[in-house]
Amino acid sequence: MSPKDLLIASIVILAWGVNFVVIKLGLHGVPPMLLGALRFALAAVPALFVKRPQIPLRWLFAYGLTISLGQFALLFYGMYVGMPAGLASLVLQAQAFFTLVFASMFLGERIRAANVAGLVIAAAGLALIGMRGGHAMTVTGFLFTLAAAAMWALGNIATKRMGKVDLLSLVVWGSLIPPLPFLVLSLIFEGPARIEASLAHIPLVSVLAILYLAFVATIVGYSLWGKLLARYPAGSVAPFSLLVPVIGLASAAAFLGEALSAAQIAGAALVMAGLAVNVFGARFMQRILPTTR
Repeated sequence: MSPKDLLIASIVILAWGVNFVVIKLGLHGVPPMLLGALRFALAAVPALFVKRPQIPLRWLFAYGLTISLGQFALLFYGMYVGMPAGLASLVLQAQAFFTLVFASMFLGERIRAANVAGLVIAAAGLALIGMRGGHAMTVTGFLFTLAAAAMWALGNIATKRMGKVDLLSLVVWGSLIPPLPFLVLSLIFEGPARIEASLAHIPLVSVLAILYLAFVATIVGYSLWGKLLARYPAGSVAPFSLLVPVIGLASAAAFLGEALSAAQIAGAALVMAGLAVNVFGARFMQRILPTTR
């Protein structure tokens, strides 16, 4: 990868890692479902200028209802009820393992030994984090974040079924789907009075957070990531996503003062190790084992 593209990858990982701190700041002034509605309403604006992806509408809706609506409704609510930003960035990476399981169930893809080993290691880390929440994390927040990871994985399966598709176009047009359902959820669970009060007295930090989530994390992040995927094999680009929780944990500690317990640090290390085994394990085994003919 060229130095320029390494810089692009670094910008994307930084944008996505800091994203969790931004969500937490945005939730200080706007309730979660309303935050989702505002984020995707803005993220959908470029659909005026971006061509619709050449896929059946059912797959566009499948993407919008899973990755866009399902993932972020669960993630925003999980963070709202007590999931720290740093741990959220880590636990959400369980999507990699949910994707493996769902791909096996729905697409008939084979799960390899390295995938199983990575899954077991990461599951142990997630269990340790979940059992040792303490005052810094609620069990409800943890479970909702884990559910968000499952919704992301379902969206990955939908994306696989689409075949080759322009990622930026998919993200932009997929953003047209969540605003109305988010608004309905906000009306039901947050109420018209709270919506009105939130919009009338929205703090500047929440406004900036919404702009960041819509344009930096969504439009800029996915457009740059799509360019990298177009230039290089997915296996060369995907490992960079392992750095997202590293940035997430570091930025949460720096900007929000989040501190992890010893058990949570151990759990985080296990999750990262499991992700690394899942990504690199098969290649490592091919190198150390002799080739049989």
